Amino acid sequence: MSHPPLAKGCLAMSLLASSLFAMAAPASLQTDSIIGKVVRFRNAHIIVDVTIDQDNPTVRDLLARLPLTLNLEEFAGREKIAYLPQKLNVSGSPGSDPEDGDLIYFAPWGNLGFYYNTAGIGFSQHTIHIGRYRATLPQLRQLAALPVSVTLRR
Repeated sequence: MSHPPLAKGCLAMSLLASSLFAMAAPASLQTDSIIGKVVRFRNAHIIVDVTIDQDNPTVRDLLARLPLTLNLEEFAGREKIAYLPQKLNVSGSPGSDPEDGDLIYFAPWGNLGFYYNTAGIGFSQHTIHIGRYRATLPQLRQLAALPVSVTLRR
């Protein structure tokens, strides 16, 4: 049975993408469910845990890069953001309509964002949902006061 050239090309690209992910991600992230995993953001003052509630290439890429040390900063009275050393893979990851308490990845700038004031913010294909956190604005301010270690909680 012969496959049209387009189908062969799509199959080849799919296999290439799978191979690249397999080389980049630890074995435990390639087959395990990541829903429910907890990413811990910690400094000397406070711990903020984020529960992963999405399984997409961006979340998997973030988890594969842990541990990290990041610096958070205020952005526009809406979120605390941290720029990653390298942009994450966003291919195949859906956009989102963020809510207060969401940790997101903003693809154009390559930053994570802890949203705490989403009033007037709508859906964007560039805003990729990572997970949910429970922290007040004063707690987020404490988190942004010093460098933050980011680890996968075991």
